[in-house]
Amino acid sequence: MREKIIHKAAELYLTLGFKSVTMDDIAQEMGISKKTIYVHFANKTKLVEAVTFELFETICDGIDGICTKSNNPIEELYDIKMFVMHHLKNEKSSPQFQLKKYYPQVYDILRKKQFDKMHDSVKESLQKGVDTKLFRQNIDVDFISRMYFNGMTGIKDNSIFPQNLYTMDYLMESYLEYHLRAIVTDKGLQILNKFITSNQS
Repeated sequence: MREKIIHKAAELYLTLGFKSVTMDDIAQEMGISKKTIYVHFANKTKLVEAVTFELFETICDGIDGICTKSNNPIEELYDIKMFVMHHLKNEKSSPQFQLKKYYPQVYDILRKKQFDKMHDSVKESLQKGVDTKLFRQNIDVDFISRMYFNGMTGIKDNSIFPQNLYTMDYLMESYLEYHLRAIVTDKGLQILNKFITSNQS
């Protein structure tokens, strides 16, 4: 039952936002009593925490799978973008923004976990790009990995990129291209251009 509650809550939070979904809403959607939810979660914060970290682990597993199978680090980044967007339902409800505002402690733990995961994963991907001559030999892999994380989290800031002006898909697509164009070699640029042309979203 615990897993079912997490699953349903995740679906509702990602569609409607953490703030607007109540424990009553979740109970009603599942056809169970609110008491049943409280058997597994002491309060809404505990449920939000469980949902957040479960989603994080699911996304991490998916990213690991993509990294293992990908043809090259350029394609890898685009595949990861598609996978994450699918899992976060295109972030229509700005989950990270709401988490930061209403559940700051959960947000801080999540951000640390995201940084650790992304920093290692992106560093590995960048090094692969350098080794296969798709990325420039002289790039500072550690610095760029940190910049990439900073940019990826920065584009989710609603006060800088309001949702009425930019869709999350546009922001991620544009940021990926911006990031890659800064580090690719001529060989990498050919792959990137071909990829952008064939995957215009």
